[in-house]
Amino acid sequence: MNSLQLFLPCAAGVEDLLAQEVHRLTGLAGDDLMVARAGVFARAGWRDAMQLNLHVRLAQRVLVQLSHTPYRNEHDLYQAASAVAWENWFTPRQTFKIETTAQHSPLTSLNFATLRIKDAIADRFRAKAGGVRPSIETQWPDVRVFAHLATDQLTLYIDTSGEPLFKRGWRTDKGDAPLKETLAAAMLAASGWWNPETGAVSQAPLYDPCCGSGTIPIEAAQIAAGMPAGAQRRFGFEKLLPFQPHVWAGLKKEAEEKAVRHAVPVFGSDVSHRMVDFAQRNAERAGVAPLVQLRGGDALQRMPPAESGVILLNPPYGERIEVGGVARAGARGRGPAAASAAQPAAGRESAQTEDGGEFFDQLSSHWKKNYAGWTAWVLTPDMKLPSKMRLKESRRVPMWNGPIECRLFRFELKAGTFRTPREEEA
Repeated sequence: MNSLQLFLPCAAGVEDLLAQEVHRLTGLAGDDLMVARAGVFARAGWRDAMQLNLHVRLAQRVLVQLSHTPYRNEHDLYQAASAVAWENWFTPRQTFKIETTAQHSPLTSLNFATLRIKDAIADRFRAKAGGVRPSIETQWPDVRVFAHLATDQLTLYIDTSGEPLFKRGWRTDKGDAPLKETLAAAMLAASGWWNPETGAVSQAPLYDPCCGSGTIPIEAAQIAAGMPAGAQRRFGFEKLLPFQPHVWAGLKKEAEEKAVRHAVPVFGSDVSHRMVDFAQRNAERAGVAPLVQLRGGDALQRMPPAESGVILLNPPYGERIEVGGVARAGARGRGPAAASAAQPAAGRESAQTEDGGEFFDQLSSHWKKNYAGWTAWVLTPDMKLPSKMRLKESRRVPMWNGPIECRLFRFELKAGTFRTPREEEA
């Protein structure tokens, strides 16, 4: 277990940032740390795998590569899986699940491919354990096996993480579409507020005016507090045969002793007071309630929480734009009562406008008037957002929110006024 081939998948566009974080956590470099498409390969030990699960913020999982072989048909998949010493990783009394992905594979059925790999694992255990084999469990398996089919290569992995790493263990209260913690960390890294290579954190105050259930402020506060990302959750490696409880206990104790807490002001607000309550409870479970200031309020009205700092937000977009502010466009023509009724239900999950043009125009006016000296970073799939805000971006960073291609735009906010579209038309 001293030399394992690890693969840490991540969102597209985050690979270089993840490599920097892995280097800081393990000291790996050169041929031992290679950037790949949507992930990073690392040649490391079993202890490193546990260390990465505990600390890494940008990866989705930590996988151990067990096999990488050519294939042409399902029989080849069976042969490749049969050759892996699964009995070194788990017992026939445990349950397992296989997740198969493919890219340009010639095979017509992923379900049948998965079935052949499952058969191979079960048959090997029958041969090695006197006819006993592990059972399949699709919801809460003890062990997860990942199979990736390329054009002519099969790669088999065993998962050491269990639940995806964006599940930090503190989120209980959430809306319909919460921002993943791994993406929040990527935004913090891309903005420069957090340096994943050194672990350094900016002293500039951080503010999310559309915080929803608190993902960005909580992630930022934990980073500033030096708290490990996975300190409050369990991991898949705890059910694998190489697991040694005393080594794991030592890693967690070492993390506690090395934590360096920085007093960095972190703020969050949301138009929905219900979501602010969710965020507050999440912050308490995450251990950062004293480090985060959360308030209710419309993003178009909230005044700056400090003289200058960094605004970082993933505003609602498309049909979910109302999450950013009061339902002005949606309530138009329905009277004050309708607008008032829409307000309590507003949050990151409700919808009132189509493209958010009016909201973003008003938001930029508010920023220009009240947030001079601040830097704003906005994650959105709308490539035309700068023109809607009538602001010139100083940087745009490609980033993916699940299957959605986005851009993280940076705006340098300066004092000044500009005419509204109605004034220009007049």
